[in-house]
Amino acid sequence: MVKISFPQPAAGLKPEKAAEGDGVNSEILLPPCGFPQLPRESVFHCGVLFEDSLYSPFKGQLELHEDVKIYIEENYEQINIPVPQFGGSDPADIIHDFQRGLTAYHDIALDKCYVIELNTTIVMPPRNLWELLVNMKKGSYLPQTYIIQEEMIVTEHVNDMEQLGSFIYRLCSGKETYRLKRRTARRRINRREAGNCNHIHHFENTFVVETVICKKS
Repeated sequence: MVKISFPQPAAGLKPEKAAEGDGVNSEILLPPCGFPQLPRESVFHCGVLFEDSLYSPFKGQLELHEDVKIYIEENYEQINIPVPQFGGSDPADIIHDFQRGLTAYHDIALDKCYVIELNTTIVMPPRNLWELLVNMKKGSYLPQTYIIQEEMIVTEHVNDMEQLGSFIYRLCSGKETYRLKRRTARRRINRREAGNCNHIHHFENTFVVETVICKKS
């Protein structure tokens, strides 16, 4: 089990070691998440410490922060990931639109948008995610965590932005926007294999997701 705790800044708590998952040793500690501000729009400021033995075997813990906005009535989530403190991962804005069944990634470093079908096996619905973050605030215990990788291939340019729905339209309007296709699951690709790809780390569940967006070879 991995404890998701919310220590005071000076507490200096150490996270417990997690079992191996997907071939990667991971451990996670979430610092304080902000209280929801509004019933319809809940805002959380969260961070996670994790280890990635494939990409950063000698760096120890990596720290990832994100701001999560949850719109329960409108049934979508918006996530902002600032520039990570570790290398090899882009800052991004992400929309998970459960009404349209779509996810949009705005890679801020490239200033491009990428759209793909929403993966509901990875992304929690708004109400579930809200409950998870509120329970984390209380210091709940969760099953062991791990890091997983989603690899995607750029397929085609999107011309009709309105078909993507108003939430994604607002995020991607005026930006080059492309559709993505998921690549068949396989082992995690290493840096050498990912020379033509961009990486975005994020979390909207009990584990960290590494989204790898690759151009057609």
